Amino acid sequence: MTEIFGIPTQALFGQLLIGLINGAFYAMLSLGLAVIFGLLNIINFTHGAQYMLGAFCAWFLLERWGVGYWWSLLIAPVAVAATGVLIERTMLSRLYKLDHLYGLLLTFGIALMLQGVFTHYYGSAGQPYRLPEEFAGAFDLGFMRLPKYRAWVILASAIVCFGTWYIIERTKLGSYLRAATENPALVQAFGINVPRMVTLTYGFGVGLAAFAGVMAAPIYQVNPLMGANLIIVVFAVVVIGGMGSILGAILTGFGLGVVEGLTKVFYPEASNTVIFVVMVIVLLIKPAGLFGKAA
Repeated sequence: MTEIFGIPTQALFGQLLIGLINGAFYAMLSLGLAVIFGLLNIINFTHGAQYMLGAFCAWFLLERWGVGYWWSLLIAPVAVAATGVLIERTMLSRLYKLDHLYGLLLTFGIALMLQGVFTHYYGSAGQPYRLPEEFAGAFDLGFMRLPKYRAWVILASAIVCFGTWYIIERTKLGSYLRAATENPALVQAFGINVPRMVTLTYGFGVGLAAFAGVMAAPIYQVNPLMGANLIIVVFAVVVIGGMGSILGAILTGFGLGVVEGLTKVFYPEASNTVIFVVMVIVLLIKPAGLFGKAA
């Protein structure tokens, strides 16, 4: 068996794969956070709970109504995004003129309520979600076997992330969104309904979290705390990439997933803290983040 730096090749590439998969979820979740913060200036602490809602929605669709994975991948993000629209219209819209701290506290409280309700009814034990039959088996790459579903997760997350970046940064719709954050009164003067745009943008960010939850359901067990265990890491990813930076969230998410995977190979004791160590170093050198702009 060949080795690299004294580590068996299969083990090294296996951890790299795990890191890429984790990075895919970091990228999708941090992208949703970056969209919401960058365009709406809302620190959405409910994001982890909305990720959990996406996974539970897919589980409900499969177990209660027999709706398969592919339809769940479409229905669950739309359904959870609708709840996000409801939250934005009925609660968050009342806080826009107040300090950002009020929005953070509100979303944090909503997250705790959602987690508490689902924990009460389903406990903290996970609910299994069956792997789609189309993704049974693995690709033989010679030096390792790559499970088909893991390959799909990496590919789909890259398409969704960079597709979102393209829409926001390279299309007319994206220019309207960015202009609305800088001068909403001027954009409104051109006949664009800015409040509706804000609501739909928040719903889209929530939908990204739910999409990640559906993607995660066959890999991780569906449980009420799955988002709570991830959201702190994702916030660290957003801070490292630069608050509100779309490209920063994507590249940092994938990159830190790989860094975390490699750390598990060479220094496992630090794997749970390496992202926060990187965050501290980046903030000391560049407080606005790697891709962020100084205020």
